[in-house]
Amino acid sequence: MSVFLWLISLIITLLEVGLSFAVGYLMVLTLAALIAHRKGFPAQSFIGPKTRFAVMVPAHNEERLLPRLLSSLTQMAYPKNLFDIYVVADNCSDRTAQVGREKGAFVFERSNENEIGKGYALNWLLNQVQGTKVGSYDAYVILDADTTVRPQFLTVMNSHLLNGDLVIQGYYAVSDPGQSWSVGLRYAALAVLHYLRPLGRCFLGGGAGLKGNGMCFQADLYHQLRWSGSITEDAELFSILASWEPQPKGIRVAFAPRAYLEAEMPVDLSAARTQNQRWESGRRQVASTFLPTLMKKVFKNKSLIALDAAFDFLIPPTSYLIAAILMCLAGGVALGLVGWGWGVALWAVVIFTGMFIYLGAGLLMVHAPRQVWLSLLFTPIYLIWKVSLLIGLTARRARPGWVRTARN
Repeated sequence: MSVFLWLISLIITLLEVGLSFAVGYLMVLTLAALIAHRKGFPAQSFIGPKTRFAVMVPAHNEERLLPRLLSSLTQMAYPKNLFDIYVVADNCSDRTAQVGREKGAFVFERSNENEIGKGYALNWLLNQVQGTKVGSYDAYVILDADTTVRPQFLTVMNSHLLNGDLVIQGYYAVSDPGQSWSVGLRYAALAVLHYLRPLGRCFLGGGAGLKGNGMCFQADLYHQLRWSGSITEDAELFSILASWEPQPKGIRVAFAPRAYLEAEMPVDLSAARTQNQRWESGRRQVASTFLPTLMKKVFKNKSLIALDAAFDFLIPPTSYLIAAILMCLAGGVALGLVGWGWGVALWAVVIFTGMFIYLGAGLLMVHAPRQVWLSLLFTPIYLIWKVSLLIGLTARRARPGWVRTARN
């Protein structure tokens, strides 16, 4: 029996070592983000509007949500003659194209049943934009059709570009987090993933990462890029930028917390299943493909940007970290009750405290509403759902294709 208990204790201890590394990294980012948040980082000179933008919107059957985005864009505190809106109605069977035109956007309709997905649609749309006679652009902005943006969005992006940034990620948040507890938990997750971590990473010299929405690219660079058909095309493009060969250190993605946008999220877990399956499967695929390339860049060129990107892939999602910590805690308590000692349980408590500080700091920095804090009470249900999702994906070992996520 003692050999069995020793083996269990060893397994939990080794798991806690890995968790300590991950949570320690997140605590470093938390401290850096708190300093940056207090200083108002990233510090930049706000320059008057000079950049000419092409705002590109991939839309698949978005007749209900697209008008909200287009209305928010028409309310931009930015000269109307310095930006144009382009919508690709991608394989649509509804009135997306008609709605886009009625709201003043340039609309292109694409029908391709072999190349399905956002990456293909964006590549095709760029070709159409370059073929128009409207004129050339200094930068391209990518926005999802279920999004709304704040009036200063393009003003902030303009300042970043004129201060020398080539790629910028805005703060991508969740709209109406009070709809349900699952939306509230998604708001909490994105508070740390889309605000705290990019803020901390950029403060330490890394990059913000690309979140798939609210991204801005300097035109000359964007013309050299192509989106893949990957189900997580944003993570793949970020890896390409971090390991970009023409630049010895890679290309850094800047973070623009004042470029605020928010998107609709699935109102319940059943509607969020396909989206989460796509993210989890795609994350593993991109990590396995690009981690060797990133590490080669780290050792060859001493690239902090590539190292930062590699670390981001190595850290598991917040829900998995919390679930693993709780399992270690339960195992440690069980060992303590049979007289084996309480060391591993106490260690798990310390690690869990670090995660609590990380999550709490993120919510405080984004001024999370009361409903979001209350939604944390449902965390156990969400953790069980996420772990079951991971087990299902691992058992099937199948790569889910692109499926439109159901919204409220």
